[in-house]
Amino acid sequence: MHLLILGASSDIGIAIAHKFARAEGAHICLASRNLGLLEKKARDIETRYQVKAKAIGFDATDYAGHPDFYRNLDPKPDAVVFTAGYQGNQGLAQKDFGEMRKIIETNFLGAASILEIIAADFEAKGRGLIIGISSVAGERGRQSNYLYGASKSAMTTFLGGLRNRLHPGHVRVMTVLPGFVRTRMTAGMKLPQLLVIEPEQVAEDVYRAYQAGKDIVYTGWFWRWLMGIIRNIPEAIFKRLKL
Repeated sequence: MHLLILGASSDIGIAIAHKFARAEGAHICLASRNLGLLEKKARDIETRYQVKAKAIGFDATDYAGHPDFYRNLDPKPDAVVFTAGYQGNQGLAQKDFGEMRKIIETNFLGAASILEIIAADFEAKGRGLIIGISSVAGERGRQSNYLYGASKSAMTTFLGGLRNRLHPGHVRVMTVLPGFVRTRMTAGMKLPQLLVIEPEQVAEDVYRAYQAGKDIVYTGWFWRWLMGIIRNIPEAIFKRLKL
């Protein structure tokens, strides 16, 4: 397997790279803007698991560059994981359109742009795997992060539609819905520690879901039940909650 990880400098992206290299013997292509970090990570993966690993530049918001980015990949991937993400600042984004746009472009538009290009290639080949990292934040709008949540809701809907389109062509699309994960992106945030998991647990859940042929996976597992409860709170009550 040749695995391409987009947004690979994220903690979740690196953890997934290690898991698939170790468990699957996958050759890894790490792609993000932080080439210095990725080159070190690629060397580490090669040394640890005796697989091929390389680092290349990728900017999720450089839409015009996406066709050439994918065209120049050699070899082409069998599987792709999109892990790029930006939490952003909700309060700032309410006043600053630039911040709002950065949240939406990084979390959704960048993914849609590059994944449509990859989907067309996989569809033509009649095989392939696309894994998209979305978030439980997209399951219901909350005042504390509704712009981030909106971008992730769009990502979830996009992946669902892509799965519906590509299934007849034998291309798998998996939606990953993490809750709170201990990463650089969440550093400094006040999170309920009982609900926080490590990036390595996300990677483990993703790999198990891949093996089991699942379409949607919540990570940690308890978020499926928590979000089921949250989604079913009547709006007349929900709008009064401080969330």
